[in-house]
Amino acid sequence: MAKTARRKQSSGQELKKERIELRVAASAKRLIQRATAVTGLTAGDLAYEGARRVLDEHERMVLTGANRDAFLEDIENPPQPTRKLVAALKRHRDLLG
Repeated sequence: MAKTARRKQSSGQELKKERIELRVAASAKRLIQRATAVTGLTAGDLAYEGARRVLDEHERMVLTGANRDAFLEDIENPPQPTRKLVAALKRHRDLLG
């Protein structure tokens, strides 16, 4: 067993030492079990992939059509800062340095 752990650690994979215990409805348990059977992943790996996808969607914005065009236009030709924005930046600089 130690050999396996060393082999995994040397190949760059993180050792699985942490635990999470969950209470779920019977239907959720069946769904998770079906997903593990179909994918070959462990329940922990499924949870990790799900969490990774949620964060990826949360941290990334996809713009299409007119929204994309307006964003790119403002990147290429940024508008002049308003007086309120300039004042807010000065206050920020004064407070935080």
